[in-house]
Amino acid sequence: MCVGLPMRVVEGGAGFALCHHDGALHSIDTALVGECAPGEWLMTFLGAAREKMDEETALQTLAATDALAALLRGEAVDLDAAFADLIAREPQLPEHLMPENRP
Repeated sequence: MCVGLPMRVVEGGAGFALCHHDGALHSIDTALVGECAPGEWLMTFLGAAREKMDEETALQTLAATDALAALLRGEAVDLDAAFADLIAREPQLPEHLMPENRP
């Protein structure tokens, strides 16, 4: 399983962006998302950006991944806060799996 991590762009370049995550800088391939400006957020997988994302979504995702890491360390976690966007929400299919969008 591959887990995507949101990273904030520090510096953009031709085909890559220097991004900050968890106290470290990472060179991220931006071929799939185009040029990036400092301050933008990217969802990254294995050193490549898959999409640009807004800051609110990035911070929610970071809260969730931080909570999962804390649980793996055996620490207590406020799951309602870490997964606030999922609390009291019915599960829903992705758009491409909705019956009206299937071939």
